[in-house]
Amino acid sequence: MKAKIYRIKIKVVDIRGKRVCSSGLKVGDMFEINENGQPVPVIFCGWAFVTLWPFITSLRYGGTLPWEKDPDKAYVSCPDPDSTVVFEITREKDNSEQLTAF
Repeated sequence: MKAKIYRIKIKVVDIRGKRVCSSGLKVGDMFEINENGQPVPVIFCGWAFVTLWPFITSLRYGGTLPWEKDPDKAYVSCPDPDSTVVFEITREKDNSEQLTAF
């Protein structure tokens, strides 16, 4: 049985606190999750990615997050207490954008 795997896009929407990400991320930066589940481009903070991964995985495989207003989006922040980066994770709904897993 083949499962649908949705394309995921990640966007930096805010940086709180000192407003400067120690990894160099900036508001407006965008990333996609490739077929192997890795961010593209790969210039991504490891701590942030570990925090985002459960939410990426849920949306990528068709799950929803009941506390979010839009079932195709999640807002997650990195764990840096001094310069907290806020990300918007979006599941692409277009059927032509779906990947297929075996």
